[in-house]
Amino acid sequence: MSTKAKLNESMKEAMKSGDDLRKRTVRMVLAAVKQVEVDKRIELDDMAINALIQKEVKNRREALEEAKKANRDDLATENEAEIKVLEEFLPKAMDPAELRALVQAAITEVGAAAPSDMGKVMKVVMPKVAGRAPNDAISAAVKELLTK
Repeated sequence: MSTKAKLNESMKEAMKSGDDLRKRTVRMVLAAVKQVEVDKRIELDDMAINALIQKEVKNRREALEEAKKANRDDLATENEAEIKVLEEFLPKAMDPAELRALVQAAITEVGAAAPSDMGKVMKVVMPKVAGRAPNDAISAAVKELLTK
């Protein structure tokens, strides 16, 4: 079952059960998917939808930090709940050791030796990770291994 089908199914279940948080969160993701599809006049694949969901998770995490700084526990709780709902649709996260091994293999594959080769390494790593790790974690791992 595709990610888009899972989102639609989850939306139906949330509407039937009256789960307002899940309904709002899934509806927001589906609206973002539809907006990109209309703008670009294409049908998004699972990888693109996963990237979109990761972007929404990142936005929620930033909002969570801001809510904590402002002592807004109500907003923090809501953002945490939305993150949990969104993470259900993402593939299982890659552990840091696995990510480092993948990055190291890519560095060897392209013959990278300096931080200026980061783009080449990222180009090889990104398709292999396929949404199982946040982009900032990937670039941090690449940067760390290239500066050693």
